[in-house]
Parts: sequence; structure tokens; C-alpha cells
Amino acid sequence: MSTPLALFNGSYLGERPTGIGVVARELYAALDHQEVPALWPQGLSPDHGSRGHLRRLLWTQRQLPKLWKSSGAPLLLSPLPEAPLGKGVPAVVLAHDLLPLRYPQLSPLLAYHLAYVPLVLHRARHVLCNSEATAREVHMRLRLPLRRLSVLRLGFSPGLLKPMGLQRENFLLVLGRHDPHKNLARLIRAFARLPQGEQMLHFVGPHDSRYTPKLQQLAVELGIEKRCRFTPWVDNNERLTLLNRATALVMPSLWEGFGLPALEAMACGTPVLASTAGALPEVVGAAALPLNPLDIDQMTSAIAQIFNDRCLQLELAKAGPARAAQFNWCITGANLTQRLKELAN
Repeated sequence: MSTPLALFNGSYLGERPTGIGVVARELYAALDHQEVPALWPQGLSPDHGSRGHLRRLLWTQRQLPKLWKSSGAPLLLSPLPEAPLGKGVPAVVLAHDLLPLRYPQLSPLLAYHLAYVPLVLHRARHVLCNSEATAREVHMRLRLPLRRLSVLRLGFSPGLLKPMGLQRENFLLVLGRHDPHKNLARLIRAFARLPQGEQMLHFVGPHDSRYTPKLQQLAVELGIEKRCRFTPWVDNNERLTLLNRATALVMPSLWEGFGLPALEAMACGTPVLASTAGALPEVVGAAALPLNPLDIDQMTSAIAQIFNDRCLQLELAKAGPARAAQFNWCITGANLTQRLKELAN
């Protein structure tokens, strides 16, 4: 058996992956597993809360260096900015965004985001960034040299995400967490300005005791609580069905390092309303209706337009799959393999 290129750190992936977990799963599936074998330790993912997070960080520092050394691989590949801090482990890590630095929040993970992650990025052999926007921010905010940065465009799985020809229903879909940078309070206010009707706003993503109740209370105050639905999690089949039944997916974020839900929606032929902030314009191109994330009036106008303009719906439904086809996990895997070969020499 030939020497592997890198050992893949799969410690973040749990039973209910979202965001980084989904990227980790799909990225590894796109690699040759002979060239890049993986570690899949159990009980260390975000599914296990803060204890799982702490156990993962301890495992990364104490056990991962030994496992990497015994693998014989010249590199460690991590699908997020986590790696051993000791010398001697050349890590290639994937930076998704620097949102915790851009929008710091008091939480048990504050030191992790403000100290540990930047230290990992500085000590890494190479930092992969999921967008030009993320690469620029890592370079400017953390002063990492450009020679140690490269962009690795993410992808989607055509077999899992595709148009199904289902009847569209009268709701906007929001996929993801409820963090403040997602700008969901402005979205709720914009939605509340629509004429009272049958339109619904469906939030699908992990509930957060810090933010979700406030959003739900805002919907009550605005008198639209019966038109807002909050679902903590759905499986892949339910996700595919929701994407294919929604009038549109909406992402009003103040910043995104990539914006995977927008890509998933376009792959399903679902119209997308996308913020003009961060990396979202890189992902959607001209195949989405733009949102000014700070302008509630403009947001309301765009939402009304997507509900009422059938021609626009059809236009975006046609443009979406063609745009999404430019983001392919097979291409991502091939590009990453080539980069690993260059770094391993």
C-alpha cells in the first residue's frame, strides 16, 4: 500500500451534521480514501454539546498527533480550523469564515474563537478558504501571507439535491442557525410588512436558547406567529422535499463565508433571495434576487416580488441548476488532492 497524502480529521462529524459537518462529510466523500484515510472518533461532535466540544479539543491535542504519526501521512487534513498546536504536525485546515471575530459574542467558546482558531491558522502549513471573501478576510484580519492561502470552492451532491417537479407551496424557507449575523429579526420584520395572506416563513435549523425565543417573541409582537414555523432539524429527505416545495429560499445574512444553503436551493431549481454581503454574491452570481441586508423596505419588496412574479420564479428556477453545476464536489476533491500533492513534496 502506498503512503497516504494526508490523514483526514473527521472528529467534528456527528449524527446530525449541519454546516461544517455537512462540508466535512461531502468533502471526504469526494476524496480517494486510499490517498486520504480518515479518523472518525465518536462522541466529539457538536451533537454532544459543550462536553463534546471540550473532548474534541483535548483529543485533538493529545491523541491526534500520535494517530497522525502512526498513519505515515506527511500531512494532517482538517475540514475546519482545528489542529494540534505542538510542533511537528503539518496541518492543512479549511477556514469557513471569521464570523466570531467579526461579530464576537459572550459565550463559553469566546476564547476558542478569539485565541485558538487564529493560532491554528497561523501555525498551519496551509489554509484553504471556501471563498474569495473568506480568503481576503483571513489575509487582512489575521495577516496571513497570501502564499499560505488558497480558495477551495465547495460543491453539492447532484444525487441528493435536484429538482423533483413538486408543486411549490406558499412559503419562504430559511436554513441554518439563528445567530445574530443571520439577520433573521430584520427578515421577520420585512415579512410582517407583507399584506396578511397565506404566505409562511419556515425556519429550519438548530434552536438556540439565546436567540430562538427572541425571534419567536418578535413574531408574536408583530402578529405573525401563526405564519412563522420553527423546526430544529430535518433529515436529508425532508430537506430535499422542503427545498423543492418552497416558493424560495431566503438568506438575508449580514455576512456569510460561503452560503451552502443557497447552493443547495439553486441545485433544486428553487429561487433564492440572497444578501449582497460576504461570499453570497460569489455563490449565486446572477441566479438570485439580491437583498440589501440592512434595508427592511427593500427586503419586503423583494419578498413580495418573489411571491407575486411567476415569470421571475421561472427565470430563477431555470438559472439555479446551471449556476449550481459550477460547484461540484468531484472538482473540489480533485483540486484538493492536487494541492495536497504539492504540499506533501
